[in-house]
Amino acid sequence: MTTSTRSARRPGTPPAARLRAGRAATFAYFALNGFLMGMWIVHIPSVEHRAGISHAVLGWLLLLLGAGAFVGMQIVGPLTDRFGARTVVPFSAALCSVTLVLPGLAAHAWSLGAALLLLGLGNGCLDVSMNAHAVQVERDYRRPVMSAFHATFSIGGVLAALVGARTLAWGWNPAASLGAVALLGLAVAALAAPALLPASGGSNAAPGSPAAGAAAAPARRTTPRRIWLLAALALMIMLCEGVANDWSALHLRTVLDAPAATAALAYGAFATTMTVGRLLADRAAARLGPVAILRYGAATAAAGLTAAAFSPWIPLALAGWAVFGAGLSGCVPQLFSAAGHTDPDNAGANVSRVAGLGYLGMLAGPAVIGPLTRFVPLNLALLLPVACCLVAAATAGALRPRPTAPAPIDAGATT
Repeated sequence: MTTSTRSARRPGTPPAARLRAGRAATFAYFALNGFLMGMWIVHIPSVEHRAGISHAVLGWLLLLLGAGAFVGMQIVGPLTDRFGARTVVPFSAALCSVTLVLPGLAAHAWSLGAALLLLGLGNGCLDVSMNAHAVQVERDYRRPVMSAFHATFSIGGVLAALVGARTLAWGWNPAASLGAVALLGLAVAALAAPALLPASGGSNAAPGSPAAGAAAAPARRTTPRRIWLLAALALMIMLCEGVANDWSALHLRTVLDAPAATAALAYGAFATTMTVGRLLADRAAARLGPVAILRYGAATAAAGLTAAAFSPWIPLALAGWAVFGAGLSGCVPQLFSAAGHTDPDNAGANVSRVAGLGYLGMLAGPAVIGPLTRFVPLNLALLLPVACCLVAAATAGALRPRPTAPAPIDAGATT
């Protein structure tokens, strides 16, 4: 290796082939996560019927899924910083895969609630740990790659819809379908694990600082204010995503009196542009920077949803939902990436805080819109996510890189 090549590579950066393998493994885990959760969503009606519960009871039980995910995120973040993503990601993927079977076996409300709590825990662990590893890959690539990982998650969900529809058509019961997927998930978790980057490859070492591998436990630090600001932005952006997931089709059905098949196209338009936008967002972020992606993306999303909310025509409303998805597509990956790069020694914990609050926003969005419709029409209630987008656009400067400074260390962590 020549002297110029050595100078071009940041100390601790893995060889190119190793880095490409780590990136491919990260793609595999994101796709697996999307596939696992997509298979659960496809089987919700079958699981509900097997458990003998009403839609109202299911709605309450789904809160346990969110609670489990939030707890898993907060637990696994510090564990990822301490032991390294290479150790935690495969374990989290295995946990998410195994717990996927449990809802298919549930025959009562209480057993389904316990199953959803555990599935949420596994999903939360995998979500944060794989995003922490994605930050490590992005740091070593030295260019934006985060959005493509999130696009792969969406593609995994689409694949789950196709596979789930096929197994349901074959008459497979939920336990058999989810059990087969769990075995596949365990295989992917094991096969992709060796390609993950070791912690000594730079995940715990800031540029120019000595590598602080997993052998050295990180000092306990206070969470920077910037992380909480990023978390608040994630809450607002993911609240908007949650509203689109649960209310886009209902908006066309109830406000514009669209046929059910046509109304379903609203979510399809949103999801399609969301996925395509994430496939393109990394190149845009490399040229324009993360601040521009969040600022103009959120502003575009606000314009799209406003057009959809007030459109008297179905085609324009569909176009509005599509623009909404395109605008939001690159926002969340930029927030996760910024959280992970703020303090490399505590990337897992910081990502867990941003992802945790964001996940709460995704759950809260649909829940808030419902009560609002008691006081105002649905299209006016959609102005809440529009306002969230405008706030995010106005405060996008929070993503601007800042000079790093050592975080204050708790007195109890010193000797």
